[in-house]
Amino acid sequence: MEGESKEKLASVSSLVTVFENSRTPGAASRVCKLEIEHHCPGGRAPPPAEPWKEPNLGETLQGSEPRMVSRRYLSSLKNKLSSGAWRKSCQPGTHPGLGTQEPEEKRIVQELLETEKAYVARLHLLDQVFFQELLREARASKAFPEDVVRLIFSNISSIYLFHAQFFLPELQRRLDDWIATPRIGDVIQKLAPFLKMYSEYVKNFERAAELLASWTDKSAPFQEVITRIQSSEASGSLTLQHHMLEPVQRIPRYELLLKEYVQKLPAQAPDRADAQKALDMIFLAAQHSNAAITEMERLQDLWDVYQRLGLEDDIVDPSNTLLREGPVLKISFRRSDPMERYLFLFNNMLLYCIPKVIQVGAQFQVRTRIDVAGMKVRELTDAEFPHSFLVSGKQRTLELQARSQEEMISWIQACQAAIDQIEKRNETFKAAVQGPEGDTQEQELLSEELGLRAPQWVRDKMVTMCMRCREPFNALTRRRHHCRACGYVVCAKCSDYRAELKYDDNRPNRVCFHCYTFLTGNVLPEDKEDKKRGILEKGSTTGSEQSIMCGFLQLVGDKWGKSGPRGWCVIPRDDPLVLYVYAAPQDMRAHTSIPLLGYQVTAGTQADPRVFQLQQSCQLYTFKAETEELRGRWVKAMERAASGWSPREPSDGDLSD
Repeated sequence: MEGESKEKLASVSSLVTVFENSRTPGAASRVCKLEIEHHCPGGRAPPPAEPWKEPNLGETLQGSEPRMVSRRYLSSLKNKLSSGAWRKSCQPGTHPGLGTQEPEEKRIVQELLETEKAYVARLHLLDQVFFQELLREARASKAFPEDVVRLIFSNISSIYLFHAQFFLPELQRRLDDWIATPRIGDVIQKLAPFLKMYSEYVKNFERAAELLASWTDKSAPFQEVITRIQSSEASGSLTLQHHMLEPVQRIPRYELLLKEYVQKLPAQAPDRADAQKALDMIFLAAQHSNAAITEMERLQDLWDVYQRLGLEDDIVDPSNTLLREGPVLKISFRRSDPMERYLFLFNNMLLYCIPKVIQVGAQFQVRTRIDVAGMKVRELTDAEFPHSFLVSGKQRTLELQARSQEEMISWIQACQAAIDQIEKRNETFKAAVQGPEGDTQEQELLSEELGLRAPQWVRDKMVTMCMRCREPFNALTRRRHHCRACGYVVCAKCSDYRAELKYDDNRPNRVCFHCYTFLTGNVLPEDKEDKKRGILEKGSTTGSEQSIMCGFLQLVGDKWGKSGPRGWCVIPRDDPLVLYVYAAPQDMRAHTSIPLLGYQVTAGTQADPRVFQLQQSCQLYTFKAETEELRGRWVKAMERAASGWSPREPSDGDLSD
């Protein structure tokens, strides 16, 4: 190493000797350049004509103005080179004439300056080489649009000018004058607000990467320009994507270096307050950049949803936020098997979609849009459809089934969080507090909201007769219809009325006569008034909600018919000595009623322990429960009723599930 150093020193000394002897204008200009570089280390040379190529020294110097150099300056330079004083003055970590080590904070500032120089060189490559060369190729060949190039590089030109003309020179000047002014906090405070321009670049980064990949594949001239520059020495064998990532990572790098700088500063350092304030400003700029990334991801999610919906309806607004999406099963009020559906939950609406069989251009078709404002959600207790929940909105009410209990809870929580957020923003759309299923508070709200929100439709198979006139349905003369106001299953005669419903934009809808009277205030003709209720006309819905015991029982024996149908059996709390048997859970009239007082209740045989019987005189009724545990509860309830026991308190004797 010492031999090589001596050889280099000798060659430099010889070069100075040549300069002394030859006073040509060309030689003088070369020495002038050395003098400028020695006294102005921060000076910038003119940019080369082709930035990815190394400039030719001869071409650079050929056009400089001739200048005579004094013999005194050349002798001084030669003496410095010979004595080694010039090399010692340029060694990092020392001051001329001092052997002490530089403080830690200055070392960090030097690292900041060196990384800034490398970063500006990378920005120069992006803006002045890649960007400009692609623009020139786009104008010359017309093989790809100029707008694509501008979209890829976003505001990289502004970022490059800011760092090359302002930030880097300020850092360089402050480090050169470090002995007199050992501080950088004030410089960073002055320039930190301009770092917010990174938000635009970061927000556009993912879109830029997609455009870059797309046009590289489909445009040969586009690919040729990028490949040529990437293979140059200036690119360092790195791809354009790698260089484009540098601005995204730069602000976190500033934050780390400045945090270390503040930690190394002495407690009484004059730059401590300014440096801490500058660190806070850099932190805000980093947050601004992170917020841009979050916003970019949010808009990307919206765009994906918009594409999957076929771009047909303008329902995805940039102000929306996608909260949750996923498949669910729709519980049909007519079909026995649930249907596959898909939900998109936004901060202001729920999209109820149907998957398309032929997915050409779109994966889903929007069937219903339900506003979150005024929406309610709660769990359903349905043994036939586990993990089910109810979404009730102004436009429609849906009974949905999730794939698991955890998924159902997740959907309910997501919907409720969106509802709560809407309520906080707009007090006029507060949803009423809802109780559990069957709560009297829920029933009180139904009459107040009749026609204002879509009702929950009663399923067809849950009733065998009209829920208003109690006449049994059949396939020919008495078919099932739904009242659009209350959701009851009614016959054609009872639903031969129309009323305007606010949730359906005040369009006339089929309603039952009860809802027609409530909504319009019109009095029904005498021939259409409700008849006097018979002894069996006790609604099973009311009985089920306020019952001692209720549930399905298999009806065994000739008394019930050979088919052995399954009946919905209820012992009402307000009539605890009678067993009502319905054909379906929500029928308004019982199929039969059995006064239990005086009956003897006997357990079944060992052949089927789920069977039990009611016997009195010549009357014998045989029932079969679904489980032995249910059989025991039914036997206990009927024995109480047979002995004449009646509940005194609302919770006494409640054996229902």
